[in-house]
Amino acid sequence: MVAAPQKTLTISLFITLNLISILPLLTFSFNPDEPTNRQILVLLDDLSLRSSHSIFFSSLQSRGFNLDFKLAQDPAISVKRYGQYLYDGLILFSPSTDRFGGSLDLEGVLDFVDSGHDLILAADSNASDLIRNIAAECGVDFDEDTSAVVIDHTGYAVSETEGDHSLIAADDFIQSGVILGSKTIEAPVIFKGIGHSLNPENSLVLKVLSASSSAYSANPTSKLSSPPSLTGTSISLVSVVQARNNARIMISGSLDMFSNRLFRSGVEKIGSLKKHGKSGNQQFATEISKWVFHERGHLKAVNLKHNKVGETGEPAIYRINDDLEFSVEIFEWSGASWVPYVADDVQVQFYMMSPYVLKTLSTNQKGLYHTSFKVPDVYGVFQFKVEYQRLGYTTLSLSKQSPVRPFKHNEYERFITTAFPYYGASFSTMIGFFIFSIVYLYNK
Repeated sequence: MVAAPQKTLTISLFITLNLISILPLLTFSFNPDEPTNRQILVLLDDLSLRSSHSIFFSSLQSRGFNLDFKLAQDPAISVKRYGQYLYDGLILFSPSTDRFGGSLDLEGVLDFVDSGHDLILAADSNASDLIRNIAAECGVDFDEDTSAVVIDHTGYAVSETEGDHSLIAADDFIQSGVILGSKTIEAPVIFKGIGHSLNPENSLVLKVLSASSSAYSANPTSKLSSPPSLTGTSISLVSVVQARNNARIMISGSLDMFSNRLFRSGVEKIGSLKKHGKSGNQQFATEISKWVFHERGHLKAVNLKHNKVGETGEPAIYRINDDLEFSVEIFEWSGASWVPYVADDVQVQFYMMSPYVLKTLSTNQKGLYHTSFKVPDVYGVFQFKVEYQRLGYTTLSLSKQSPVRPFKHNEYERFITTAFPYYGASFSTMIGFFIFSIVYLYNK
């Protein structure tokens, strides 16, 4: 009689422990209907960065992100449990770390991105091989000279302490309201760090902040013995990548760029008559982080429908030359809710091996895109395809299969207009033969 209650207690305890073990997976799993309700892992070289860069971190927290701060070499680091990722974003503010703690390594970071998660990486002149290799795998190559920093003698920020012109006032931004927001960044960004170039074989990486034509990458404490490997506008200071799985990456050559000191600092670019009371660092970092973490430029498509004109239901099969209607709804995440996405370049393909029909969709300005067309006079298995790629926006790739059949034998017209010449030829032949027979038989 005593064993039964003990058995029940054991089973209850087992269930409770299992529920507790999977609770983090339920809590931190990514919700596609609310992209900004996410957990971010922040790895730091030193916990003092948490206070020296607190404005940037507070901006993320105020927008609904949960930040989990850890030292980069913490042995308890784990980004995955039971095959599920615990975090949806990763911030690496640990440029000098040559090895991560726990189970995280180079392959782990790349797998994290390959699984559709986002990454912010900030380096500096002390960047380790690990950080350089992560950047290289993302299509960004830092200067091979580990002592080199970006120098600009005609575009530096006026300062009482910086005498080597490595404190740069950069204002060559990418022209994209999706990535950097609709509000223009008026003040230059103060940058002190290392430059990088973009891998020409990677078409997914973009310069967001470029150096000026007079900049170059070199060791500021020694004379140049050979031409610098990186010069002019080919030097990227901050770059972004949007992978084919819509994971987003930002790579910066300066960790100081995110610091409270440079956020609050005034800036005056040499040769400029205008002095800004506050640098553009905070606005730049905030806006680009909104893009990286999908608060802007994140699209979703729903309710893809097609039907014959005059009908509402989706048919199992179409017939050649049928008139059909196609529609899809597209929305953009605003940071708080889904709003209708409005554009004039969304297209649909009616595709079998190649597109037989390509139509630009009309919109009602409320997120609904629609069109109508005639099924081509070719039968087979077709697909309705929407492939939408636009700078700064997540890629939409939709397809829906629908077979097309020819006319049945009893669906053709009894007399086909285009066949009248053949009808005429047949009857004229018969009449001619009849006349010839009479003439031949009765003419002596």
